[in-house]
Amino acid sequence: MTVNFVASAKLPTQWGQFTIYGFEDLETGKEHVALALGDLETGGPLLCRIHSECLTGDCLFSLRCDCGPQLQSAMESIAAEGRGLILYLRQEGRGIGLLNKIKAYALQDSGADTVEANVQLGFEPDSREYQICKPMMDYFKVKAVRLLTNNPRKVDALNDMGIDVTEIVPIHTGANPHNESYLSVKIMKLGHIK
Repeated sequence: MTVNFVASAKLPTQWGQFTIYGFEDLETGKEHVALALGDLETGGPLLCRIHSECLTGDCLFSLRCDCGPQLQSAMESIAAEGRGLILYLRQEGRGIGLLNKIKAYALQDSGADTVEANVQLGFEPDSREYQICKPMMDYFKVKAVRLLTNNPRKVDALNDMGIDVTEIVPIHTGANPHNESYLSVKIMKLGHIK
């Protein structure tokens, strides 16, 4: 997988000043970004979050998921630590895309859970891929991370590509009455950490 670094710029946020880096996946044409803070090359394993795009949760403040609060928590944790990295991957709706995600929402409104809805639309329960993380991590010379995640697939993917996950840092936030079923399905059907 080939990734091309495009540009970087300062990104002031309420938690501190990150630097945003733009990357293009030369195989798919997808654009991904990384948010970095502090010295990434010294100081031991880097606090890191791999976050898949969620327009509804990250930008529209949907209560159907916990994506927005997880992203905010990761930014806050990295800022508090003074160094870290977020890889923001453009794979909306567990990899099915925004419009298919809205179709999945409609199926969920009729009683399907998140896994059943994706399968009814002809997709895997989780179609996300993480190979793009390797060239992005290589760009920053990151070899070991403390991963902010509840998803064991992310841990396995990084370990498989030679990135050492020295610690799993669970990130539980954003639970509410609208996403209770969503969160339990992630644990029961997708093996996420409680």
